[in-house]
Amino acid sequence: MNTTLRKSILGIAGLTAAAGLAAGPLNHSTTSNEPTPTTPIAAVQADKPDASKLLPHGVPSNQSHVDLNDEQVGNVKAIIAATKKAGMDERAAVVSIATALQESKLENLGHLGDRNDHDSQGLFQQRPSSGWGTVEQITDPEYSTLAFLKALKQVDGWQDMPLTQAAQTVQVSAYPDHYAQWEQQAADLVAQHWTS
Repeated sequence: MNTTLRKSILGIAGLTAAAGLAAGPLNHSTTSNEPTPTTPIAAVQADKPDASKLLPHGVPSNQSHVDLNDEQVGNVKAIIAATKKAGMDERAAVVSIATALQESKLENLGHLGDRNDHDSQGLFQQRPSSGWGTVEQITDPEYSTLAFLKALKQVDGWQDMPLTQAAQTVQVSAYPDHYAQWEQQAADLVAQHWTS
């Protein structure tokens, strides 16, 4: 085998391995003219949401992360499904998930007794006394997400705002900047589950 052909084969094998594709055994026969089938990388990634739409302002510093259990992942999927039902895009799902990460770590919380913030409950810590719905409604992930998104739609220019500003306008939190710390994980979760 000549040096140029050997370098070409090694280069292709290296690129294939670097792209995360499984490289099969090399065909050492020099008589075959059939092209080796490959998996187009663009087709695999085309199903994923565009990262620039998920994080249009980049990633704020000091990001937090929490490992999710099956229930929390189920709540992520419920938020994404409700976002689609509301006719809103992936960015709305990122804002919703980041908000729920800050408010409840994606746990559908009931009343916490003395540890409760007034009568806040559910994924978004919405309050029945503030008109978000009944306890049964705001502890339903679909209902609470749709209620959050309805309020988000009423925020002029929310699509162009930094995530923490859009979330704060809806939530009116005592800690308005805390939503930003969840933006990367929220974007990762939307990228992972938007098409599942």
